[in-house]
Parts: sequence; C-alpha cells; structure tokens
Amino acid sequence: MNTIFQINADELDGKFLDTLKKLFKNKKLVISVMEDTDETAYLLQSESNSQRLFNALEEIKTKKDLMIVNSVEELEALVNG
Repeated sequence: MNTIFQINADELDGKFLDTLKKLFKNKKLVISVMEDTDETAYLLQSESNSQRLFNALEEIKTKKDLMIVNSVEELEALVNG
C-alpha cells in the first residue's frame, strides 16, 4: 500500500506515529519528507515560462490553434505520426 500524507510539521505527534504503526503493522517503511510547494508559483518563477503559460491560456480563450480529437485512436494516430 502506498499512502501520501500532507500534514503541517507542527501537527506531527505521537498519535500520528501510532496511526502509521497501525496502518502498516509489521511492514518495512520508507519515509520521505519534503516541503510542500505551490506548483503554480514554481511554474511562474521563470519569466519565459510564465509568458509561455499566459500565451497558451490566451490561445485557449480565443480558440487559436486548438486541435479537436474525438477518440483515443485519433489521438494515438496524431502522436505516432
């Protein structure tokens, strides 16, 4: 079983550890800790990437260069040439 927990560091306590122990009783665990990041803010950090994203949004709003795909097979054909 794979489970992702998102929790504020200040909320970590013995109860959280007890819950982990109950969920994964007698299992070997790998625990990875990383800081939660705002993906939108990350993508907008770069000026060039930010401009590309806003241009893409404008193209969607104005329906410029949109491609209509009616089936998975049609999409596969486009991808595979």
